[in-house]
Amino acid sequence: MSDPSSAPAAAPLHPMAPPSPTEAAPPLPPAAPPRGPSPIEVALLASVFVVAACGLLYELAAGALASYVLGDSVLQFSTIIGTYLFAMGVGSWLSRYFERQLPAHFCRIELMVALVGGLLPATLFLVNAYAPGAFRFLLYSMVMLVGMLAGLEIPLVMRILKRNVVLKDLVSQVLTFDYLGALAVSLAFPLLLVPHLGLIRTGLLFGLLNAVVALWAVWLFRHELRRLKAHVTACLLVLGVLLAGFVGADEITTLAEDKFYQDRIVLTATSPYQRIVVTHGRLGHRLFLNGNLQFSESDEYRYHEALVHPAMAAHGAPRKVAVLGGGDGMAVREVLRYPSVESVTLVELDPHMTRLFTEQPRLAQLNGGALRSPKVQVVNTDAFQWLQQTQDTFDVIIVDFPDPTNFSIGKLYTNSFYALLDQRLAASGYAVVQTTSPLVARRSYWTVVTTIESVGLRAMPYHAHVPSFGEWGFVMASRRPWSAPDTLPEGLRYLTPQALGRLFDFPLDMQRVPAEVNRLSNQALVHTYEREWGRVTGH
Repeated sequence: MSDPSSAPAAAPLHPMAPPSPTEAAPPLPPAAPPRGPSPIEVALLASVFVVAACGLLYELAAGALASYVLGDSVLQFSTIIGTYLFAMGVGSWLSRYFERQLPAHFCRIELMVALVGGLLPATLFLVNAYAPGAFRFLLYSMVMLVGMLAGLEIPLVMRILKRNVVLKDLVSQVLTFDYLGALAVSLAFPLLLVPHLGLIRTGLLFGLLNAVVALWAVWLFRHELRRLKAHVTACLLVLGVLLAGFVGADEITTLAEDKFYQDRIVLTATSPYQRIVVTHGRLGHRLFLNGNLQFSESDEYRYHEALVHPAMAAHGAPRKVAVLGGGDGMAVREVLRYPSVESVTLVELDPHMTRLFTEQPRLAQLNGGALRSPKVQVVNTDAFQWLQQTQDTFDVIIVDFPDPTNFSIGKLYTNSFYALLDQRLAASGYAVVQTTSPLVARRSYWTVVTTIESVGLRAMPYHAHVPSFGEWGFVMASRRPWSAPDTLPEGLRYLTPQALGRLFDFPLDMQRVPAEVNRLSNQALVHTYEREWGRVTGH
């Protein structure tokens, strides 16, 4: 029998050699079924949607309020957005210092955003009424604070989710829900929320949503929170404050506006374009758009007679008339004094205005029911676009827009707009444009005159004294000279044929000064107007 130790050793297998046919390969473990998102992940991603929606809404509300109070919507939205984004960056940077108890920090931040953001519109409305000098400081302070808190939210959510979600999926999911929330609010804010709820209730509603997210987070992480009762109590207190504010939003609005407008408020409305307020006091009814006086019942006849009759009476027998702006119907009332008029097209951007001054008895009485006349056709659209699209020509076009306080209105005072106006004017027709005060905003007034002349029209500037506004300016434009009419319609309270000529006489302090053409590309008028009126108002 041989010694096993003396037998030749077997050759080792090559590391990559396949197993022999008789050697069975070890079975592979069964593939794990794909794991669906956990309830906490779904809840947190839903929270990301809500958080993004709320953050953008506070930004939009601040921008809208700033443009209402300070004017120049482009400047206000630009500075608000820039401040908010900078503050978000600061908040994101600060999030690195939150290392423990992340769910607890997230709940606290949500409650702070709910309070500061939700109360932002109400607080700013009240400050504007009772301490207007502090408005700008408080506006940017609140925007900075909300932005910093919003900048903390998303990083904390991502770090909480990182416990269970792969990084590439985490980033894509969070950003997707973040952008979807922003899209939803950007569409709902002008179309649904502000028209139906108003700015104050809209802010409080989204504050409530932030507080609900905080309460939801408390429930989700109840096993991790050290002071559960304190968190629940804080959530309920914040919800109670915001809910009380939401219920009493009308009282908050009345408190702010009664102080701001002084006279008794008889009607308010908020449209996607503006805040409409009608007051009644010793001077009768007064209309304010975004806080700016548009007319006072005690002397509006001076303004509207000066606006309408120099052009209408000089034409002789106008048949087709267009009124651009003037949704209150006052200019239409004066136009309808002429029996020769067969049709009046009123082009007003805001349907709320024309509806209020058609259907509200006390407002319809002011324009004599003019908007119900069968001769009047109301078109609710942008006047610039309407001039581009219509093929009609008119004997008289009356342009009664608000002053150029921002770029969206300023485009209606540009050479591009006046070139379109020229195309729609009959060969013997007249257009008339309300401008601004040639005394307070002298260069702004003559900028309008220069701009009208730049498109080849003859400009005939004139002015009238309206006690609510002081000296106010108008410009007639046509291809033919203007000659004073011999007669005016009966029933006027201000103008006479003899007084018409005096409107075209400018004293030394209102006479022409050099001015540049207002173009779409530069909107020089908006900057000039803001500078000149800013000296008077202190803004």
